[in-house]
Amino acid sequence: MSLKVIVPEVGESITEVTLAVWNKKDGDHVSMDEVLCELESEKATFELPAEAEGKLKIIAREGDTLEIGAVICEIDTDAKQEASTSEASTEDVEAEPVVKGAAIKTGETIEMRVPEVGESITEVTLASWTKEEGAFVELDEIIAEIESEKATFELPAEASGILKHVAKEDQVLEIGALICTIEESAAPTTKPVTTEPVPAHTSKESYAKGHASPAAAKILDEKGVSPQSVQGTGVGGRITKDDAQKASAQPKSVAKPTAVTEQAPAVAGERNETRKKMSSLRKTVARRLVAVKNETAMLTTFNEVNMKPIMDLRAKYKEQFKEKHDIGLGFMSFFIKACTVALQEWPSVNAMIDGDEMVFHDFCDVSIAVS
Repeated sequence: MSLKVIVPEVGESITEVTLAVWNKKDGDHVSMDEVLCELESEKATFELPAEAEGKLKIIAREGDTLEIGAVICEIDTDAKQEASTSEASTEDVEAEPVVKGAAIKTGETIEMRVPEVGESITEVTLASWTKEEGAFVELDEIIAEIESEKATFELPAEASGILKHVAKEDQVLEIGALICTIEESAAPTTKPVTTEPVPAHTSKESYAKGHASPAAAKILDEKGVSPQSVQGTGVGGRITKDDAQKASAQPKSVAKPTAVTEQAPAVAGERNETRKKMSSLRKTVARRLVAVKNETAMLTTFNEVNMKPIMDLRAKYKEQFKEKHDIGLGFMSFFIKACTVALQEWPSVNAMIDGDEMVFHDFCDVSIAVS
């Protein structure tokens, strides 16, 4: 059976793309989701993965301009069984000399560089490594997460082998800069053995468990929620963006006891600050928010709340407060209390920007204008 691979839709306003380069040759055997070629549109460059496993037949050539929906290549899925049978036979022959837990090195080293993510983007930030130094990675396995000024994306491995880190986390890299190398090697065990891959998945899950993605980490940081208190529903227990958004109700119960412990040193006069370096995405958002504030008309929204509990509390203690402090109990005190509680639950609102860093405060300063 021959499967036709067509040019996918990449945007509402984009009607055609250009075939930049083929990563596989005509007649090659390709695997599911393996990158076949690179396509260029007016706005970005993206990769085209294989939709099935089989033998590749190239139709379009490099440099051709193709409309959306045009056939770019075909995959003969019937050739999958022949390829898998030949692979199984070679594995049976070479199964004996394989040493458990050791990868067979081929000697070739693949250099992985920062890919192009947009015409106007010249640098990115390495947010986090998802695979450790010296770990064995498979082709197309996610090894790192990278942040640009506009988005966060994942970096897949370009080959199977042993990973060696070159760049460090939070390092700013230019487009085309070397980020890591992969020494090509065979898997530590053969496919027929089912006992060896289990520890690999276990170690992968143990590393991902409790680890938040960059988008989720930003949300948790703004809410003041620790990643350890959030149960991840992603692959291997990873904390996704949806998990971070749903954790909004949890920090309220956790934040109250911490707020009590933080108020004690505040009375003694301690004013602690925490600095955190901003990512490229956050710096761009901050810069554009300031521009919007200066260039557009600002609006004010009004939200109605039920003030009856506050009014009942004020009426109950109004006379006692007047006798004790010789001043009337107004509503301003309740408003200030509500503001300080909100600032403790949302630390990013109580923060300030100093250069490339965000400064978080564990105290609240509130100024009131009087006549």
